[in-house]
Amino acid sequence: MTASSIRFADRPDAGRQLAARLLPMGLDKPVVYALPRGGVPVALEIARALRAPLDLILVRKIGAPGAPEVALGAVVDGANPQTVINEEVRRRSGADDIFLERARARELAELERRRSRYLGSRLGVDPAGHTAIIVDDGLATGATMKAAILAMKRRGAKKICVAIPVAPAEAVEAIGEQADLVVCLHRAENFYGVGGFYDDFHQLTDEETVGLLRQGWAESPDASRSLPAGLAKRQVAVPPLGLVGDLCVPADPRGIVLFAHGSGSSRLSPRNVAVADTLNAHGFATLLFDLLKPVEAHDRRNVFDISLLAERVTEAALYISSEPDIADLPLGLFGASTGAAAALLAAAELRNRIAAVVSRGGRPDLAGTRLAEVAAPTLLIVGGEDRHVLELNRQALAALTCEKLLKIVPKAGHVFEEPGALETVTEMANAWFQHYLSPAALEPAPVAPSVEPGKPAQPVSIISALRDAVEPLPAPDDPAFASAFDRFASSRVVLLGEASHGTSEFYRARAAITRRLIEHHGFTVVAVEADWPDAAAIDRHIRQLPYQPTRVSPFTRFPTWMWRNRDVDDFIGFLRRHNDAKPPEERVSFHGLDLYSMTASIAAVLTYLDRVDPAAAAEARARYGCLAPWSRELAAYGRASLSKGYALCELPVARTLVDLLQNELRYASRDGEQFFDATQNARLVANAERYYRVMYYGSHESWNLRDRHMFETLQRVLAWAGPDGKAVVWAHNSHIGDARFTDMGAERGEVNIGQLCRQAYGSEVALIGFGTHSGTVAAASEWDAPMEIKTVRPSRPDSYEWLCHQLGHERFLLDLRRGLESSLRSALAQPRLERYIGVIYRPETERWSHYSSASLPDQYDAFVWFDQTHAVVPLPTQVTAGEDETYPFGL
Repeated sequence: MTASSIRFADRPDAGRQLAARLLPMGLDKPVVYALPRGGVPVALEIARALRAPLDLILVRKIGAPGAPEVALGAVVDGANPQTVINEEVRRRSGADDIFLERARARELAELERRRSRYLGSRLGVDPAGHTAIIVDDGLATGATMKAAILAMKRRGAKKICVAIPVAPAEAVEAIGEQADLVVCLHRAENFYGVGGFYDDFHQLTDEETVGLLRQGWAESPDASRSLPAGLAKRQVAVPPLGLVGDLCVPADPRGIVLFAHGSGSSRLSPRNVAVADTLNAHGFATLLFDLLKPVEAHDRRNVFDISLLAERVTEAALYISSEPDIADLPLGLFGASTGAAAALLAAAELRNRIAAVVSRGGRPDLAGTRLAEVAAPTLLIVGGEDRHVLELNRQALAALTCEKLLKIVPKAGHVFEEPGALETVTEMANAWFQHYLSPAALEPAPVAPSVEPGKPAQPVSIISALRDAVEPLPAPDDPAFASAFDRFASSRVVLLGEASHGTSEFYRARAAITRRLIEHHGFTVVAVEADWPDAAAIDRHIRQLPYQPTRVSPFTRFPTWMWRNRDVDDFIGFLRRHNDAKPPEERVSFHGLDLYSMTASIAAVLTYLDRVDPAAAAEARARYGCLAPWSRELAAYGRASLSKGYALCELPVARTLVDLLQNELRYASRDGEQFFDATQNARLVANAERYYRVMYYGSHESWNLRDRHMFETLQRVLAWAGPDGKAVVWAHNSHIGDARFTDMGAERGEVNIGQLCRQAYGSEVALIGFGTHSGTVAAASEWDAPMEIKTVRPSRPDSYEWLCHQLGHERFLLDLRRGLESSLRSALAQPRLERYIGVIYRPETERWSHYSSASLPDQYDAFVWFDQTHAVVPLPTQVTAGEDETYPFGL
């Protein structure tokens, strides 16, 4: 049977097919347990069909030392977390008790994060006496499924059924030995990855996962108490014009949705009524009202008077705030056609009062420049055949700066008249409101709103206490500077930030600290916010590995000055000299964490395969050829994939990575070092392909994919370095400061390396931020524009930088760990603005472009201050005649 002979449109399609197989079996007291994230949409359809409760079973794989893809074991969440170990893999990999304990602690921390994110305070369903149906979107090896089965047995499940759409035949047989029943729709003889059997196999976000779970909980029998009972409907008059509206309120509403009609339709629009009925059934109050008075509706110009329509939506929202039974409910807006623009204008005006916005076949572009002011999470739904409106929605999506998502209903037109189209719209809207219209959505975030501009300087008492807490530092070239950081040497990972990508003092300080950690405390890994193949050229140079010529010099992609500068060149010289005196196994390595080098990474993979396996190289070259048309403008690939409606090159690039991993023992036995480099380049290509696709679905999606790639790369480098490996990371403050205590995490749902490291390594990680008040910086005005030496404006009075400037020290270190005096910690924890300058610096719009609210003592473990700073000195990108061409910077 070929792979194409059985395929699933998407995960819900697979779930419905599994449900059809399970339904006639008459399973006794079933409870559906999903393996997140991919198993959740499959499990939801099964739970619906069987009218069974939906729950999660959280499992995390433990990877083998040096080969994290190989399952050494797994950890299963629960009151008493279960650990399952593959003793054969343990024996062959040499994993000792210390490695296992560290790995177990790391995965337990991630399980805790996922339980908190997905379940909150919700109690799980006890499987004792029930048939536990464990669901995933497919199996590869079955390692995590085996751990889940064992956990269910220990928790007293009466019977265990595994339900999966697809798996290798041998994996199904192995699972069948553990479970009472296995239902698998396709036992594949030729298996090349679960995603190969789906038309849509996109990576689910946490937000999608939580939304699906909430749908299931609202519909399941054990949640019947939360379903609406005694729905009350009344006609209202919205002041001041007395516009007629229909208000429906369930007995215990979870939120309210205000509808904004468009194109002259009224509150009686059958499509919006159908959506409202579904929302009512799921516990939401709704208000449908006429935006125009009858006499106004006769004038078609009013239908396109967006300001007038937005004013009416705002008046209705204020009316809701005045009604006692609905005033405190989270408020969402649902707009259609021109009503979508009106809803977004109202959202921009009402700001925090609006919890979420959904647009159905709308014209959000008509909201114009006000789109950037919308703070509420916004979902844009468009028919796939409504091409003109779809393009306008894409433009509006780019203009929105809030959490946002564009969903396309395939084969649907502008008014969604096609069979099943309106039902799809309704499901999407319901899921969005389920996620964002809940009491938790209105709870204060870990970071409070930014302080008002112009806030006066901090009270003298804070300045005085802070002056006593900081430790003045000498210049970075003084040995006493770096010795002040010995207190962090017991960490496994030390992350060193920077407030800009073009400041000399930040680079020189990080170099001095890193040198100290290497020479005195056994750190052997330097990992930087740079592309893997570029950093690999430096790594080969400092460790004296065989020279590998490249088509382009390292670090010649914009922004060249970020790494090709005098301070980095001096640091590389130190690393080379340090390694000269060390045996190969003790030399410090240098690695890039970022994923922008897709073209260079493809070249590196092909070069490696040309040498070790020419036949595999030819196959990989053909697969990577899928990306060739976009090699000069990779962002265009994302646009093409979006317009086609599927991932054009995902399977070919992923297949090359799978082939490398399957040949791991054969390739690695020849040259493990170069095999590790090749597999990381292959991973980078696969993740970069996804990155350029998801960037069109919202900035937080692409940010999260990028930072997770960097974090996972760091983990693989540490695993390669061995159990005693210790790493120093150089990256921007926005990456290394814990995102949970900044606007980026609290308001936009973004994660970063700092947060992920804290969750993975706990007290074995140190996050050290950097800041400055004024000076100069190397930066550009636009992406790909020339570098300029720009003057850094003095910091704002409502910022942490201004507070530090008031102390009068040229340089200092502030240790923010638990030894900090409690009253000072409390004062500093009150969110203030913090400045972030990247490769782009626009002083004229600095407040909006470069400041964000944060809580400094929660964000970092320490903060390093330079009151005045200077721009880095860039190096030329051309090799000087007569110099050693193997030197990375060719000087």
